[in-house]
Amino acid sequence: MKRQRRRKRKRPAGKQPSTRPASVFINCPFDNEYLPLFDAIVFAVTCCGFIPRSALESGDVAELRIHRILRAMFASKYSIHELSRSHGEGDQNFARFNMPLELGMAMARRFETLENHDWLVLVPQGHTHQKFISDLSGYDPKGHDGSLEDIVRKVMAWLVTRPDATLSFTPVEVLAQLPAFQEGVKELRADWGDDLPWAYLVAAAKNVAEQLLA
Repeated sequence: MKRQRRRKRKRPAGKQPSTRPASVFINCPFDNEYLPLFDAIVFAVTCCGFIPRSALESGDVAELRIHRILRAMFASKYSIHELSRSHGEGDQNFARFNMPLELGMAMARRFETLENHDWLVLVPQGHTHQKFISDLSGYDPKGHDGSLEDIVRKVMAWLVTRPDATLSFTPVEVLAQLPAFQEGVKELRADWGDDLPWAYLVAAAKNVAEQLLA
């Protein structure tokens, strides 16, 4: 009895490839205040030879957000988790718990499924994280001062030591090209507003990162 061959599905245009060794899931705030740091992380990840992934990459609004997060995270070998929003915000003084929740998913993936998923945790500079998330003691989270320069250095220092890193530029070289990327993204957001497709953002980072090879 002959087995029927399964037809290979064509990958939809604009979707990010799910190549695990080259992908880094970025778990951070998406508000306007954090946006410059978010862009800097995307650019640093790209300059180190990895593919940035995010829950923002899917335009399928009918899909639950948690499903989009899990799909992008499980398609990535690495993940970056920003926990600097530890203080209360707004009139009701609420803290942000989405990022710790997603870090817990990444940790569960490694310990429960035994997959080789590795992560970087970013926290406020100093030892304040020991007060609001003491169970991270022993994992050496990286503190940063909230500046573009510091967060690029922290992200790159971790990424270039991963076995899948393909590029080895210095933070100084990457920061020198960051304004060009920021200007390109500014023009894209002028066209798209809050609906900038993820693939366009990643393509802009790749285009500027290629200048480092020139």
